[in-house]
Amino acid sequence: MLDTTSYTPRLKALYRERVRAALKEEFGYKNDMQIPKLDKIVLNIGAGAEAVRDSKKVKSAQEDLSTIAGQRAVITKAKKSIAGFRVREEMPLGAKVTLRGDRMYEFLDRLVNVAMPRIRDFRGVSGKSFDGRGNYATGLKEHIVFPEINFDKVDEVWGMDIVICTTANTDAEAKALLKHFNMPFNS
Repeated sequence: MLDTTSYTPRLKALYRERVRAALKEEFGYKNDMQIPKLDKIVLNIGAGAEAVRDSKKVKSAQEDLSTIAGQRAVITKAKKSIAGFRVREEMPLGAKVTLRGDRMYEFLDRLVNVAMPRIRDFRGVSGKSFDGRGNYATGLKEHIVFPEINFDKVDEVWGMDIVICTTANTDAEAKALLKHFNMPFNS
């Protein structure tokens, strides 16, 4: 049995030991509570048109997302009916999961150090995908870049949205925080 009381994720320890001090010096914070930190990471897979035709596709997306996150994903449902897309109210359309705490740091570590280097022709992520309040959004075209996914058992390759929420007040502070976690920005 693994003793979880003494285990600290690698990026969480890095944040405590180096990143906090570097950000405090870089931005001149007077109070330690002003230093930005990760708040949560939200992962989303939208099954889209496949889900309309076959409801089992959403279950497949949910299972894959749960495997990647290490936490059970919830199925997202349509809020309104849209006749043009053959979508009915409460129809399952995708899956999402919100990571906090140690799981959040573990996921970010795997994303930056394992999954992103496995992307074909990868040149870094856009440095302009901030929302103005210190949150960063990016996407992956294929969820199979994560090592937890067995490529032979995948019936559908899903795209994936990743939103990294921080406590930073500005985009510059959030970008500096993510750079300290080795996020590969291309600009």
